[in-house]
Amino acid sequence: MDKLVKTKSAFISRPEGMRRAAIGRFAIELGETAKLAWPMVLTQVAQIAMMTTDLAFIGRISAEALAAAALAGRFYLISVTFGVGLLSAIAPLAARAFGKNNLGAVRRSLRMGLWAALILSFPIIAVALRAEQILLALGQAPDVAQLAQQYLFGLAFGAAPALAFLAIRSFMGAVNRPQPAFWITLLAIPLNALLVYILAYGKLGLPRLELFGAGLATTLVNCSMFLAGLWFAALRRPFRDYHALAHLWRFDWRTMRQLIAIGTPISIASLIESGLFWATSLLAGSISTGALAAHQIVVQIAAILFMIYLGVGTAAAVRVGHAAGRNDRAGVKRANLAAMLLGIVIAATLTLTLIAARFEIVELFLGRSARDSEATISLAAKLLVVAATLFIIDAVQCIAAGGLRGLKDTRVPLLFSAIAWWLIGFSLSYWLGLEIGLGVVGIWIGLSTGVTTYAALLVLRFRHLASRPF
Repeated sequence: MDKLVKTKSAFISRPEGMRRAAIGRFAIELGETAKLAWPMVLTQVAQIAMMTTDLAFIGRISAEALAAAALAGRFYLISVTFGVGLLSAIAPLAARAFGKNNLGAVRRSLRMGLWAALILSFPIIAVALRAEQILLALGQAPDVAQLAQQYLFGLAFGAAPALAFLAIRSFMGAVNRPQPAFWITLLAIPLNALLVYILAYGKLGLPRLELFGAGLATTLVNCSMFLAGLWFAALRRPFRDYHALAHLWRFDWRTMRQLIAIGTPISIASLIESGLFWATSLLAGSISTGALAAHQIVVQIAAILFMIYLGVGTAAAVRVGHAAGRNDRAGVKRANLAAMLLGIVIAATLTLTLIAARFEIVELFLGRSARDSEATISLAAKLLVVAATLFIIDAVQCIAAGGLRGLKDTRVPLLFSAIAWWLIGFSLSYWLGLEIGLGVVGIWIGLSTGVTTYAALLVLRFRHLASRPF
């Protein structure tokens, strides 16, 4: 009888034990994801701080200089987007190889990433050096185009070291050591501020270079960050154990093809998303100047939040890649769920903060001295409430996309982005905003619907792939 009772007790406790084990494994995964994600998130925040510092110093030169720098920055960003998308394939490729304990493949991913950074920098530099002619052809004012060109003359040659540092950053994250990239970026903020101050304003006996000096300062900082990252990757533990820079001049076509195959759809999807927000800005501009100003403020806030979510999405790509490399299907699902939970908590916290302080935040962008600013502040604050759903769901889509990258799936998400962003999001924004007459509020309802559709498609796609053999 005692034996029967013990057997029955063991039978009853086994499911409970399995649940506890599953909860324990998930708690460990959540901790590992958070440990990996926080330096990645803070690295993105540090980059935002660096860009903000640039604009703050340039704004002291003149309002025209600030407008030209903002225009040049957007122009430059479009050129760089393709390279950033391509190089973002390094993290999932290297992570998958790390999961398989294939250190040779990890090295090749970094090596070909550095090659790609060098190759991609040439067209970016060429376009930046001809920016004035391109901007004039696009109908920009001659004086603004000329000032933008001055800034880009200084900024253009920083493309190669900036992309190369991104490759090193991706490698560090893939091997679970993203902290050096964060500290390098953090230290770059005061260095960038100091160099912009000296070169733009002509301090320490140097000539006053204004916009060219600001761009040159950023290039020098990009070079410094790349050299620091290279030093870590080559000489510091644990990176030197990978011999990351061995056979640096050996070109590997197979790895390059993988980078192109995975990274190109990411680049195109980024351009599709950027194009959508540019198109909705045109819609807002056709309503009124105040609507455009309010729309642009919320777009900028959404862009800042996206940069933060991107850090969690990259962590998801790495953790999913590690599990996929081990052929651990349960680990793949667990990694994505942990990243999703972390991202939603961060997004919800930031969104609630934005809503609570919406008027104060909008005033930081606009101020109350501008004409008709009261109406614009009120409208922008209203849009922040309308866009709350987008702010949270954007984290879901970013992390789901990162998980799919960990499974080397980027082509189908590209199709999803075209359908969700343009066929649904833009069409609904146009119909609600202009045809129905909801104005810029209707535009943001359309955008929120588009991102929700995109996130739902990505989540369903991940669940489908995570249930199949890798």
